[in-house]
Amino acid sequence: MFPNLPLSPVSVAQRRGTMQVACQKTRVLCVALAVLVCVLVLCPWNFGPAKSVRKRILIPTTKFWRVPERSGSFWNKEQQYLDFTHNPILSSLPDWLNDTGPLDPCEPDPRVSAQIEDYDSLPQHFQDFLLHMRCRTYPMLIDQSRVCDGDPFLLLAVKSLIPHFDRRQAIRETWGRVGTLANRTVATVFLLGNTVSADLLPDLQGMLGHEAELHGDLLQWDYRDSFYNLTLKEVLFLKWFGQNCPSARFVLKGDDDVFINTLRVLDLLEGLAESKVRDFFIGDVISKAGPHRDRKLKYFVPESVFAGRYPPYAGGGGYLYSGELALRLYNASRRVVLYPIDDVYTGMCLAKLGLAPEMHSGFRTFNIEEKYRFSPCVYRSLMLVHSRTPQEMKRIWSWIVHPDLVCP
Repeated sequence: MFPNLPLSPVSVAQRRGTMQVACQKTRVLCVALAVLVCVLVLCPWNFGPAKSVRKRILIPTTKFWRVPERSGSFWNKEQQYLDFTHNPILSSLPDWLNDTGPLDPCEPDPRVSAQIEDYDSLPQHFQDFLLHMRCRTYPMLIDQSRVCDGDPFLLLAVKSLIPHFDRRQAIRETWGRVGTLANRTVATVFLLGNTVSADLLPDLQGMLGHEAELHGDLLQWDYRDSFYNLTLKEVLFLKWFGQNCPSARFVLKGDDDVFINTLRVLDLLEGLAESKVRDFFIGDVISKAGPHRDRKLKYFVPESVFAGRYPPYAGGGGYLYSGELALRLYNASRRVVLYPIDDVYTGMCLAKLGLAPEMHSGFRTFNIEEKYRFSPCVYRSLMLVHSRTPQEMKRIWSWIVHPDLVCP
């Protein structure tokens, strides 16, 4: 046995140094392991045969949004004003948008003739539309507030004119017949404006009042009924719908010279999935269109009024949409400036909701081939055909409902 000898000062120092070195190595190892774990967790690794390539994150060098410059077209500038006023992140308007016209939107707008350079050369009805483009409030002359009692499954809303007594009566006797059809409740309203002395038309208001009392299906507003005011008719109807018929399940909006196979429409709606009802809107869709610049055409709109392309829209002869969407369309319409072509305007309102109409082959707003126009079975497969006379409507309807007609 060796006696316990005291360590020399040199040995103690050596042992302390060795321990310090070991501790340092341990700390370095721990740090290295921690770094390795972080790398493994945070960085993607590819253990396959191909090497991973890290994509470089691109940072925009310009602003993602900027204030648009003033448009040279009157409608576009008015729309810019609405867009600014409904934008929650903007607190003030640019100076060029402060020129908003008269305080009363139903007063003639004096800015129109000054800001639209070719205003004097436009048709009189077009000028009339532009002067009152901001007005959306007109009194009702004839109302039918109880037409939707019972919450109809389908509401037929037909655009008509005061003198078209024969068309309205043909519709009542055929595809617009109210009541229960195919076990579903159907209601019909006719949408009318008014005439002014400048139209040089006979005063038929007395006859219209008798018709309204007899059938209870007329809605009339006190504004000048013209082609360019069909958009106004659209907006006024949507407002009326929200107040008097909000529970109607579906709406079919059409002209008074179309034929509608109501039975086929109801059959389609019966098979519609519930998930599709909210955004349901079908018709004869027109895409990638723009304004006509030829002054000889009915749909002429000059660049001084509108610049740009049209969103997808369904031909105004007729289209079918859900009642739920009708309520949202009215809210959207308050954020879209009235446009002189009603079906384009409806497409604009749909676009404001982030939607587009769906094409359906059963809607033929540009008619069908002449060789099929007198084929009974063809009409059984279609939903809407434009255009047909009152006599043709009655003839086609007799084909549709005839129990002995057998179609392949």
